[in-house]
Amino acid sequence: MSESPAGLQCPPSPSHYDCIVMAHGGGGRLMQQLLDDIIRPAFANEWLDQRHDSVVLPVTQRCAFTTDSYVIHPLIFPGGDIGKLAVCGTLNDLAMAGARPAYLSVGFILEEGLPLATLRQIVHSMAVTAHQAGVSIVTGDIKVVEWGKADGLYINTSGIGLLETERWLHPGSLRPGDAILLNGDVGRHGIAVMAKRNQLAFEPPLESDCADLSGLIHSLLTQGMPIHCLRDLTRGGLATALIELAGESGLAMELEEATIPVSAAVEGACELLGLDPLFVANEGRFVLCLPEAHADDCLARMRAHPLGANACRIGRIVATPDRRVLLQTRLGTARRLLLPSGEQLPRIC
Repeated sequence: MSESPAGLQCPPSPSHYDCIVMAHGGGGRLMQQLLDDIIRPAFANEWLDQRHDSVVLPVTQRCAFTTDSYVIHPLIFPGGDIGKLAVCGTLNDLAMAGARPAYLSVGFILEEGLPLATLRQIVHSMAVTAHQAGVSIVTGDIKVVEWGKADGLYINTSGIGLLETERWLHPGSLRPGDAILLNGDVGRHGIAVMAKRNQLAFEPPLESDCADLSGLIHSLLTQGMPIHCLRDLTRGGLATALIELAGESGLAMELEEATIPVSAAVEGACELLGLDPLFVANEGRFVLCLPEAHADDCLARMRAHPLGANACRIGRIVATPDRRVLLQTRLGTARRLLLPSGEQLPRIC
């Protein structure tokens, strides 16, 4: 068999079910095989057992709802894959609203020629990640598109999270004087994916920081941390997230470059490739803003959790009319962070 531009083998005849094939007239049988052999065994729970067009859930309190789509290439990268990324990304979006994730949906867009072994690996990864978070995948959908139309696999996930606090975690809650805390070093995900995509080797090897942050956030909220706002640092990285928060809150931010952790491998790769690590995507990093008086206590609690072991204070919120994000560089100069005209690294989440 020949190979597609995405590295997938062109599909065999429909009698060989070692990869996804376009079903002409027999679509029901193929979908039923995928559901019975791969999807339902991996995600098994009482909600999927309802086997109805919609799942009925016992949600009787305030909740948060979010959705996102994932089109990353390659599908499997150091530190994760598109399945883990899809689950973690949606769990993290719920956590940033202060919600405890409870239920997920998943939609698969499968490209003809996708090896079933790859699909099994990705579905297994999703199941493990959701199980570790105590979350159920309760409904979903599968569609198959022609070879060359979907880079192997696209995933959409939506999530419902339960709000167990009356605190409004939103840019409108930010106040001048708030401390800005960060839970770890930045830039790992974007550089790890780019290196895999382009077959680049860095020493030491880089892995994505892809992780479910909901447990860490939930622990901080249940311990009474007076958090004003949270934001995960996905597409566009730390700098873009803070620029967005400044614009949405009407306040400005002052950062200290020397306090922002960047691993030697990420820094070296960015220097080589002409990238700014502050604008490189992350999938396991977030900023947290709260009153300065509680910053040290919150940092100690973050550092007690594996995903916050390297937490640090990187700046503060200030009241200025221009909503700027100003970086005090290691050289002692001030640099205003501005949104780039385009993506540094396309399609990494």
